[in-house]
Amino acid sequence: AAMLLGLLLTACAGNIASDQAMLCTEGLKAAETELNEAKLKGFSSSVSWTKAANLIIAANVQKQLERYPSCVDKVRRARLYIRDSQR
Repeated sequence: AAMLLGLLLTACAGNIASDQAMLCTEGLKAAETELNEAKLKGFSSSVSWTKAANLIIAANVQKQLERYPSCVDKVRRARLYIRDSQR
């Protein structure tokens, strides 16, 4: 019974990690697209755009290190800065 519980907990942790990995990957794609669109619209000189670009770079590093919750957080913050840069 203890072995079954251990396997179940491992499976749940794996699902959480894979969900976070998916959110990280999809969020990075969306943020990079939004960042490029903002650049094309002429917002690349704003401080918010620069902060967003740096967060996307950092999120990519976190993805490579498989630190998906940190990646997701950085992507979320980057997308907020991208929206802010267009105001």
